[in-house]
Amino acid sequence: MLLHLVQTINSYLSDYVLVFLLILVGVWYTIRTGFVQIRFFGEGIKSVFGNLSLRGRKHESGMSSFQALATAIAAQVGTGNIVGASGAILTGGPGAIFWMWVIAFFGMATIYAEAVLAQETRIKHEDGIIQGGPVYYITKAFKGNLGSFLAGFFAIAIILALGFFGCMVQSNSIGSTFQTAFGIPSWVIGIVLVVNCAVIFLGGMSRLASVTEKIVPIMAIVFIIGGVLVLIMRIAYLPATIGMIFRYAFTPQAIIGGSFGMAIKTAVSQGAKRGLFSNEAGMGSTPHAHAQANVAKPHDQGVVAMIGVFIDTFIVLTLNAFVIISTLYTPDGILANGYTESSVNAAGEAIVKSNLAQTAFSTVFGQTFGNAFVAVCLFFFAFSTVLSWNMFGKINVIYLFGKKYVRVYEVIALVFIFLGTLASNDLVWELSDMFNQLMVIPNAAALLALTGMVIATVERQR
Repeated sequence: MLLHLVQTINSYLSDYVLVFLLILVGVWYTIRTGFVQIRFFGEGIKSVFGNLSLRGRKHESGMSSFQALATAIAAQVGTGNIVGASGAILTGGPGAIFWMWVIAFFGMATIYAEAVLAQETRIKHEDGIIQGGPVYYITKAFKGNLGSFLAGFFAIAIILALGFFGCMVQSNSIGSTFQTAFGIPSWVIGIVLVVNCAVIFLGGMSRLASVTEKIVPIMAIVFIIGGVLVLIMRIAYLPATIGMIFRYAFTPQAIIGGSFGMAIKTAVSQGAKRGLFSNEAGMGSTPHAHAQANVAKPHDQGVVAMIGVFIDTFIVLTLNAFVIISTLYTPDGILANGYTESSVNAAGEAIVKSNLAQTAFSTVFGQTFGNAFVAVCLFFFAFSTVLSWNMFGKINVIYLFGKKYVRVYEVIALVFIFLGTLASNDLVWELSDMFNQLMVIPNAAALLALTGMVIATVERQR
């Protein structure tokens, strides 16, 4: 009953609200900034890789630009890249990846605006603590009771979406993949996660920054190497893989069935919904990390933020999608004729979004190593995401209730992390999706209202 209700709400949000808002804001900022994601792409790449470090120095307050990016990417590169992309392909067909690309391209302009506004409106307290994020630029955009209401609505939504239910999604995916790969009960993984998270939570912002700047580059490189090895082995199918993404973006009914209208709506909405969950542009989560960056001017972090979306969607997520499609949807693949409830993998188990990537990697690496590879990668992806999301939720708890309730929030978050390894996967994903989408509404409204502030920043770069 609860699952059906949440699914109904999500259907309306994703089909009629989310797609419109994401594309509207992305296209708006792309045009108004003169395609900032293209004009300053090179500058962003140089800023990121010119400052790449696994041992950044400790700052009296805030983080280095790279640490802030690593924290943001830790939030972006999580289960959305593996499980989320898998779910989009299963439900919307390979063409859903094309719509993820579209959302990400325009999302690069959106996240530039988010990072700039987070820098412009952040607050630095006397004790050195920096508070920044959408609640601060929402109240800048809308004065009085309206601003307070929208900021409060956003803060509650993000605490539930990321701090609680989002962390359940991450731990649920870790638990299920480890159980598939190693036969370890999910609840055991839950305990391990809780202990490790608690140690880092208690260490505050500096410990989190130190952990994410080390984990993120390493985990991305390992996954990329594994994905490239699979694609080398399946190189003959790569043209067909790319072809399917473009072909089924516009004729999805050929692979997922149903009428053309329903199929195209499913492909676009799945691409938008899972694209949002993956790169988080427009959702209002990563501005919390970018607000912490110690940079000379807001533009500097804006161009760095754009590269986060590029790495997340156009590299990590795309690589995973290519692996899945080139191994499972090509003529010799088990999903060559589309997905049905009766589709089974080599072990005779029904294929679902939580094991699709494992099934794909197993076709080349073998079942044992393929399952283990994805499980280990997903552990680090999701673990780093939990750390970043907890920080984002914490900032909003402080905004709503003050510092004295931070420990209460952290304890509740740890309980949710453990419960995630026990809860229904579908319900957890749907609840997380619902609150993710609700976050977009006040964040997008503020982004549109503060266009002038962002454009002024861009104009200063001429």
